[in-house]
Amino acid sequence: MERDKNDFFNNVYAVVRLVPHGRVTSYGAIARYLGTGKSSRMVGWAMNQCHGLADPVPAHRVVNRLGQLTGKAHFGGGNEMQRLLEAEGIVVENDAIVAFRQLFWDPSEALEI
Repeated sequence: MERDKNDFFNNVYAVVRLVPHGRVTSYGAIARYLGTGKSSRMVGWAMNQCHGLADPVPAHRVVNRLGQLTGKAHFGGGNEMQRLLEAEGIVVENDAIVAFRQLFWDPSEALEI
């Protein structure tokens, strides 16, 4: 079971590393791309575990399906997730991405399966 989890997490990290600078995606979009549409929560767990990896994962680019920064608590508190997004030109108000639909990057559309 541990190996399956590690394989899944590594697949999630590979997809997140492809999210373009200045764009965002969602936990569910990653899960659907990986063929596990009901595992968006597991994608969130993967994001929680990726901080400090030798090969960085831009976890700040992954938000919930409404564009909300639901994972911000896992960035050391404060507004680090928002700060990282804003450094890429993404506007955040009230813990949500402004113009989320325009900035949304869907791996199923952008990448060949």
